[in-house]
Amino acid sequence: MSTLVDVPLVLFVVSLIALWLAAQSGDLIRRAVRPLRQEAERKDFNTVLTAALTLLTLVLAFSFSMATSRYDLRKKYEEEEANAIGTEHFRADLLPSADAAKVRELLKKYLDQRILFYTTRDKDRLKQIGAHTARLQADLWAAILPSATQSTPTIALVVSGMNDVLNSQGYTQAAWWNRIPGSAWALVAGIAVCCHILLGYCAHRTNTVLFLVFPLVASISIYLIADIDSPRGGVIRVLPQNLQALSGSLRVK
Repeated sequence: MSTLVDVPLVLFVVSLIALWLAAQSGDLIRRAVRPLRQEAERKDFNTVLTAALTLLTLVLAFSFSMATSRYDLRKKYEEEEANAIGTEHFRADLLPSADAAKVRELLKKYLDQRILFYTTRDKDRLKQIGAHTARLQADLWAAILPSATQSTPTIALVVSGMNDVLNSQGYTQAAWWNRIPGSAWALVAGIAVCCHILLGYCAHRTNTVLFLVFPLVASISIYLIADIDSPRGGVIRVLPQNLQALSGSLRVK
């Protein structure tokens, strides 16, 4: 399931086929095993179908809410990263001139790596970016360490700002790891399949349009949720707009 939700378009195709087959299976059971003959019996089944579809709607809405909240969190931390790096770049002026120049240059390189983190999809390249980012973080901390021994309010500002820079990267990474749980996806899949089996079984006759429209609508909903929830695999992604704007402003200085 984790592989599928990382590629929302593939998940859409798989869910569409699976739900269409579920509806066809329900129709096959109705025709081959035991169709609903009595009106009271059909009414009871329609009640069950309505309840199941309502539950599916609620689960999809809950999953959509989870996905959008995580997406908003990723956007928030991108903005906070840009603010932290930009603030520390200005606070570097409080350091001795040699240390200040070194910190500013390291921050520019670090900013480039953070932009690549948001725009890169290749896993091997991401590992290299992660390793390079870790080295730059160590270099940044080492660059302010000699001045950090001075207990002055101005140096404390620089140290606090560097803490914010390093911590914001950790918060961003945690937000990108925070995805909809696999158990929630399994629940959505199970309820959706059951609903479509009931749909096929409760139908008065084989209805090609009905058996296609319902799976299509449900699959589009699942695709949208997966697309928003996937930081790298979907079309709807968090772009490093604030980081890129900061990079442009620092280059002209």
